[in-house]
Amino acid sequence: MVQDEDVKRFTLVPSIADREFVGEWIGRYEAGWVDGSRAGFAILASADGAFLGFGAIVHLDLEGRQGEIGYMLAPEARGRGAAGDAVTLLTGWGFGELRLELRMDVENAASARVAERAGYRLDGVLRSLHFKEGRRTDTAVYSRLATDRLPA
Repeated sequence: MVQDEDVKRFTLVPSIADREFVGEWIGRYEAGWVDGSRAGFAILASADGAFLGFGAIVHLDLEGRQGEIGYMLAPEARGRGAAGDAVTLLTGWGFGELRLELRMDVENAASARVAERAGYRLDGVLRSLHFKEGRRTDTAVYSRLATDRLPA
């Protein structure tokens, strides 16, 4: 999954991510579960348990009661509602305590649709925020509050 062109383009995962990187990355989520700084989950197909991707609260600030949701899907899992389901589940799980947001490259139209369908609103764009491998991109910030109504 980390070798997929969209994952390389639209996430913080480095373009050259090997097994060592993936192991360290998973280790950060395991440690984050213990220290309360993040919570990561596999996204699995309900029918057969096949791996579809990864969903997480990638930045968790329990003291500030806020978190940022992130996710990525394997190419074959896209377009099947898995991202929306993951965002909805993570949102429901976090709403007891947290203000939640999603951050994404402004050119990632698919993720913007997922955010909007899950009831997130575009707060604004942080210009030239993300720098990866010599290229700067603008970052859209979406948020949802427990008091927000879902779109019809």
